[in-house]
Amino acid sequence: MKRTYETLRSARWFAPDDFRSFGHRSRVLQMGYGYEDWQGKPVIAIINTWSDASQCHAHFKQRVEDVKRGVLQAGGFPLELPAISLSEVLVKPTTMLYRNFLAMETEELLRSHPVDGAVLMGGCDKTTPGLTMGALSMGLPFIYLPAGPMLRGNWKGKVLGSGSDAFKYWDERRAGGLSEQAWHEMEVGIARSHGTCMTMGTAATMTGIAESVGLTLPGASSIPAADANHIRMSADCGRRIVDMVWEDWTPARMLARANFENGIACAMAMGCSTNAIIHLIAMSRRAGHPVNLADFDAFSRSVPVIANIRPSGDTYLMEDFFYAGGLRAMLERIRGHLRTDALTVNGKTLGENIAGGEVYDDDVIRPLDNPIYAEGALAVLRGNLAPDGVVIKPSAVAPHLLRHTGRALVFDDYPSLKKAENDPDLDVTGDDILVLRNAGPLGAGMPEWGMLPIPTKLLKQGVKDMLRLSDARMSGTSYGGCLLHCSPEAAIGGPLALVKTGDRITVDVPARTIHLEISDEEFTARRAAWTPPPARYERGYGWMFGRHIKQANEGCDFDFLETTFGRPVPEPDIF
Repeated sequence: MKRTYETLRSARWFAPDDFRSFGHRSRVLQMGYGYEDWQGKPVIAIINTWSDASQCHAHFKQRVEDVKRGVLQAGGFPLELPAISLSEVLVKPTTMLYRNFLAMETEELLRSHPVDGAVLMGGCDKTTPGLTMGALSMGLPFIYLPAGPMLRGNWKGKVLGSGSDAFKYWDERRAGGLSEQAWHEMEVGIARSHGTCMTMGTAATMTGIAESVGLTLPGASSIPAADANHIRMSADCGRRIVDMVWEDWTPARMLARANFENGIACAMAMGCSTNAIIHLIAMSRRAGHPVNLADFDAFSRSVPVIANIRPSGDTYLMEDFFYAGGLRAMLERIRGHLRTDALTVNGKTLGENIAGGEVYDDDVIRPLDNPIYAEGALAVLRGNLAPDGVVIKPSAVAPHLLRHTGRALVFDDYPSLKKAENDPDLDVTGDDILVLRNAGPLGAGMPEWGMLPIPTKLLKQGVKDMLRLSDARMSGTSYGGCLLHCSPEAAIGGPLALVKTGDRITVDVPARTIHLEISDEEFTARRAAWTPPPARYERGYGWMFGRHIKQANEGCDFDFLETTFGRPVPEPDIF
């Protein structure tokens, strides 16, 4: 049954015959709106993460108008509410420091304004989890609008993928195999339209997860940003959110644990970014249906990587994925691994939404019996070095490194690592394990430093991959033998803080183990001698971040923002 106007949140602001509502109505009239614009209609917030510094969302200035058109067509009243724009490339020290800031801002924008539902406009890495975390906590009907991937890069007739090819060719340049002129030509050709990274990086991973969880319209996450279908999808979002409000189609009514399990299965089949673990855990905990590292590892054992997209794949990009049938087609292929009864924003089940999804290119979206990688994209290792887990992307690792013992070469900070990177006399071999610590959530805000650069000395010897261990993250466009999110992190005294150069570390990905080869007595002695590093921030947002951030295995949310913290926040007083 449809709700009536009197039961909408916005009616609390506009409907009463009192002095305060007089003020609300008169100020809306001040902006040039008439009574017919809002009376009897749901108010739809459009949370827009556009800015002049957000290259991935450059088209949102127009797309917000497309959303408004859809809202108006469906009989709603659209209000654009700008939110912080987290440009993955430009924001320093890392957008991860501000994901929870965006989540707080989204929740409070929705709570404090007279709105009944929301369209969330995001796409660049942290905007998908940040926006959805905030909206989940607020609990209003919402729909997510993905920015869409940019077009393929091009250089001298070669197809370039954002991030992945930049890393590859930068190593070639450092090794002396690429000229400065060629490097600048690539710089011009690698990012040639608006939209998010067109590799299977964190942006494509998280928008795909959002769709599989049920937060987008069917097929929305695969549409390239520059495609006219993206304009139509944006208007569709505007129309659908109005109906969602009348139907009271809230996250609490729609979501169950099955939705987030579908997100994990989708991530594995896509060859996802390692960042998927942190963000999906945080989203699920906000929704009150938590998933954990064990869930990711269980799905990784059974769901193969079938999306042949770089960096797990070796050829194709997101534009090709769209032409091959997109996410609906891929999900239809893994239907047996999904909870098809999970509900979605259009009121239908995931099974109904993916029914009829057809693959048009079996090399881009592989059959289950011919996968890119037989197991899922991620693996979770545990041991005395990472009791709360460390993650790796085995589908993007040189096979000989999946079982390996090596000598640790330890760096306490990134400047030390960078200084050693080009040292021709560095004591290092390809069998060693590079270790970077104090780069976790508390130590540095958890930046994407985890794809530690292979020393130039080794690149010139032909070494293309080696094991690297860190409590940092890495870009979803990264690849190689990187062990990430080591928990607990070094800055709070996790075992990573106790490793010394020369120690032996054994990694066994098939067995899901990681072990520091020292005695228990030595462990105890080192722990007793350890002292915590000084606080990174002594004021401001960073100070708050340092006091409330949770560890990677718990999603790096703020403790006070999680569903289980305190009583639900009441509706704002209006006096």
